[in-house]
Amino acid sequence: MEEVIIVIFGLIFGSFLNVVIHRLPLEQSIVKPRSFCPECGKTVRAYDNIPVLSYLILRGKCRDCRTPIPVRYPLIEIFTSFTFWYSYQMAENGLIHLIFTIIFLLILTALCLIDLKHMILPDELTIGGSIIFLIYSFFNPEIKTLEALITAFGVTLLFTGMYIFYIKVRKIEGLGQGDIKMVFLLGIFLGANKLIVTILLASFSGLIVGLVIIIIKKKDFKYALPFGTFLSIGGYIAYFFGDSVLKVVSSLYM
Repeated sequence: MEEVIIVIFGLIFGSFLNVVIHRLPLEQSIVKPRSFCPECGKTVRAYDNIPVLSYLILRGKCRDCRTPIPVRYPLIEIFTSFTFWYSYQMAENGLIHLIFTIIFLLILTALCLIDLKHMILPDELTIGGSIIFLIYSFFNPEIKTLEALITAFGVTLLFTGMYIFYIKVRKIEGLGQGDIKMVFLLGIFLGANKLIVTILLASFSGLIVGLVIIIIKKKDFKYALPFGTFLSIGGYIAYFFGDSVLKVVSSLYM
């Protein structure tokens, strides 16, 4: 019964996450007005706003204007529900830590999709999240406070140095300021080991995707990729499997 409740809560929060992902980059309120069709402007009825189920009943179209509803909406709801369920399954440090874990993973999900579409990482999520987890670092049972602080400030300093290097020496923006703010968020919650895995996964996947785009779309090596998207994916994976990945990587050099 608990798992069913967790899944339902995940679907509900997934619906809200859709609002955040859509409105935050447009600098719109995530509280009001109620959900509406961006094509015809009609307010979505309450019974048409049930996560996943309404999409299926409406066959993926607005009830009023029949404009197709992007499939990403139910997919995000399902993925968020999975995040709730899997976090619950893996929880070992009590309810409070479970709540903060879910908040962290939802922020990563939002940052991933916003950066993918808009190439921005909103301060409301990066700085806002960093403040939340900076405070929580004094209570986080998974990593020591000193490790969290050193990791967060250390990686921020490192990425700032890389940002300055690209701007001053190579005359290009190799990293965005949003990436710098995001790595602080990652470091303060994940700690050193999992952050290393996050950056390794983000860099490797970014390199592979970048090469594929360069070859298929015939872009040059200055083609900009949403690095925050890769950091988000890397951070999500690293939270659950970071220690295992680090052991595998370490074993290759033993």
